[in-house]
Amino acid sequence: MSDFILEQILKGNFPTYAYMYTLRQFMRINKIAKEEIDEFVRLVSGKHLSLRDIERLAHGYFHGSDNFRAQIKTGNIFWGLEKLKENAAKAGDCSEFEQSMLKDLEILKKYMKRISCKFKDERLKSGSFNALANILLENIFKNSNSFFSEIKEFYDRTR
Repeated sequence: MSDFILEQILKGNFPTYAYMYTLRQFMRINKIAKEEIDEFVRLVSGKHLSLRDIERLAHGYFHGSDNFRAQIKTGNIFWGLEKLKENAAKAGDCSEFEQSMLKDLEILKKYMKRISCKFKDERLKSGSFNALANILLENIFKNSNSFFSEIKEFYDRTR
């Protein structure tokens, strides 16, 4: 925890729970830099947001679009919350199967981004890793044309 975040928590501007159970997962799982976490805390501190709102904003901020992040950085926090709540309300009208599909698409998007970033990592170099990765990638390539054509067809259908 940075000195800045500790200060915000001690002043009562940011809830400890939100840091421990929401923001730390971004640092551990998604490898978000401490500076970015500090920036997020700076943007939302002292706004008297609920834990749920902080969690929603954090997911939108760290996993959302650059436009969403820019809006939050310019102080449009409540605009961002409204957009996130609108999206959640729209999903509420969906069937259980549709909600499951939306979650799957979110997971796909998350892992596409995550894996793309890891491709550049210098630590991926052992012979065993390269051999196993090559086998998996070959299978992915074999299925990629049909997969992306189905995604494109589904995308066109949802317009």
